[in-house]
Amino acid sequence: MNNLAQLQIVAIPGIPLIKTGDHLPTIIMDALQAANLPLQANDLLVISSKIVSKAQGRLIALDTVKPSEQAKALAEETGKDARLVELVLQESTEVSRKARGVLVTQHRLGFVSANAGIDQSNIGPDADKYALLLPEDPDGTAMAIHQHLQTAYNAHIGVVISDSHGRPFRMGNIGVAIGVAGLPAIRDLRGQHDLYDRELRISIQGYADLIASAAHLVCGEGDEGLPVVLLRGLPAYPEHGRAADLNRPPEQDLYR
Repeated sequence: MNNLAQLQIVAIPGIPLIKTGDHLPTIIMDALQAANLPLQANDLLVISSKIVSKAQGRLIALDTVKPSEQAKALAEETGKDARLVELVLQESTEVSRKARGVLVTQHRLGFVSANAGIDQSNIGPDADKYALLLPEDPDGTAMAIHQHLQTAYNAHIGVVISDSHGRPFRMGNIGVAIGVAGLPAIRDLRGQHDLYDRELRISIQGYADLIASAAHLVCGEGDEGLPVVLLRGLPAYPEHGRAADLNRPPEQDLYR
């Protein structure tokens, strides 16, 4: 039977509300133990960037933000809170698109997203007073969690830190990988052959993004409270990638 036909996707119950300074590997392992789901070799964990950001203290009180003149001008143009716009600019290297109600930027991590990934959902009862930034170093954080779990379980465990992104030519958000450790971020299929022995020449798979999107089918984006997802049954690959590998080089980008 094909390995993909045996894929299991399980949202881990019992993850508590995360606070600044919480040790995510310990919290995740406790929830796995309570759910009687010990990790096995080559399991993959997809972890919402939101709980990583909360643990890192990336929750910003808006009344502490002083908007720049550029932020005020962009806020007037887009109809957004100037304090939020200031945070977007601080997290970005350039503005990609702007319109009424829309601000798309290139994030400091290299990808393009709306509002630099800054979010106000599921951050607390006073969400209008705060904003949650993306994790500081999601690839580094994924590696730290990967190493901790690998030591604890004496098994190779892949880790993906995921976020929700829109796409310029498609409706709806999908899950994407912004942090990767213990698995390839992309898989270069060029040189392999199809069913009719035709050589693949341009096929490059966004492997970590596919994993993130699969996990988002069960973790949700509303009140589900399921920020960690276990994927079991995917083939093991020896490559070790980073989410940064998924960013298209500027010289190959025909749309910006």
